[in-house]
Amino acid sequence: RKNEKIERKVDLMFEKVFNLSNNKTTVRTEVVAGVTTFMTMAYIIALNPNLLTNFATGSALWNGVFMATCIASAIGTAWMAFHANKPFVMAPGMGLNSFFAVVVANLAAATGLSYTESFQGALVIILIEGVVFLAMSVLNVREKIVHAIPLGIRLGISPAIGLMLLNIGFGSNAGVYSETGGPFFMMRDFFGALTPSVAQTTMGSGYEVMVLNVVTTFVGFFAILALDQKKVKGSVLWGMLLASAINWGGQLAFLDNNPFVSLKTASFIPPVADMAEMTLFKLNFNSFLKIGWFTAISLVITFCIIDMFDTIGTLVGTASRAGMVDKQGNMPRMKQALLADAVGTVAGALTGTSTVTTFVESAAGVEAGGRTGLTALVAALLFLACIFLAPVVALIPAAATSAALIYVGVLMLGGLRNIDFDDNTQLVPVAIMLLTMPISGSIGHGIGLGMIIYTFMKIFSGKAKDVSILTYAISALFLVKFFLAV
Repeated sequence: RKNEKIERKVDLMFEKVFNLSNNKTTVRTEVVAGVTTFMTMAYIIALNPNLLTNFATGSALWNGVFMATCIASAIGTAWMAFHANKPFVMAPGMGLNSFFAVVVANLAAATGLSYTESFQGALVIILIEGVVFLAMSVLNVREKIVHAIPLGIRLGISPAIGLMLLNIGFGSNAGVYSETGGPFFMMRDFFGALTPSVAQTTMGSGYEVMVLNVVTTFVGFFAILALDQKKVKGSVLWGMLLASAINWGGQLAFLDNNPFVSLKTASFIPPVADMAEMTLFKLNFNSFLKIGWFTAISLVITFCIIDMFDTIGTLVGTASRAGMVDKQGNMPRMKQALLADAVGTVAGALTGTSTVTTFVESAAGVEAGGRTGLTALVAALLFLACIFLAPVVALIPAAATSAALIYVGVLMLGGLRNIDFDDNTQLVPVAIMLLTMPISGSIGHGIGLGMIIYTFMKIFSGKAKDVSILTYAISALFLVKFFLAV
């Protein structure tokens, strides 16, 4: 009885904070959704410091970026939970972190500064971007930009992201390395091989690992489908757990590899001292000034454009799939969600990581039933827990997350039913977006190209007056970004 009373009090507390009943969800569903989202994006915890430090694993800078990744992700996601009450999770954005690493390397080469000094100088760019986003969010500029995106393009964002997730799941997740090279990927190197013998020759000893990855992915995928057909709540999470177990068992039985051996030497003590020394509030303005004003402004604008439209696309696309948008394709509390993105980016700069943005993997949690900020809060707490439990999280096989990404990607393609296929000003931009997002790996670039095509189609069809001034401005901005070399 005491446990029942405690459960009721907890339920009432979460109901009061997150308004669960009005969003037709429960505490259990939200917790499962939060865990699901976290598991699909947990790879960022180790991959982000790898990319930002050029794989200097174990160095003081790597440890600092690792801590910053967990803390900044938790701060941005918690803000999303309490301020926007949305089930979206944040972390340092893929693509943006690679671009940041390139900027750091170029700065070091051009100025003769050490990599660490250049890294700390580049953090100033991220801080400026975050402050700009804070101002734009408070002044409703970013929300107006969302409304300037034509309805057809907004409706097409969800299925385009779906194809992008499918491409990640099949095409760029769970890479395999061997003595013959790599990375080798499932779609290109396994299913794309002329014969199995060709694939085996190409991948060498990595072929057996690839076979296990393929089995893991499809077992997880079919398990998720079967559980969903049975209306089992948390089907995505259970499917991923089953796929993980299959992968671990396969490594032990067929590859003579113990997947848990890393735990014997793993450290569970957070490297707080390294973070304090290398990244926490280590904004090096002297290094930043050596970039040059024109280059610095260009970099800030580039980061802003990519992050802004990646975030907008993820929010709109995922919210559309969850039925969180109105008939005009607008999401309530968009301003608050965009503000969370800005807060996360500022937190990232101050703690020591690249731009923090809303992750497309949030769609997995939404598909698991997440509808409120409680989903985000669970994920935020898991990011904080990873400061202590990172070695355990690292055990999740990438192939198991592929199963979830493929499943969610397929479901998001259902958004195509909302497109008016008789209206070329909707059909053509959406078709281009469907191609651009998975190939470029950028949601923002897909939206930008779609808007450019939409604008020109309206002009050449004699309907130039139907296009708003802000839509013209955004299209022109992307034209400059795509074609003007600076």
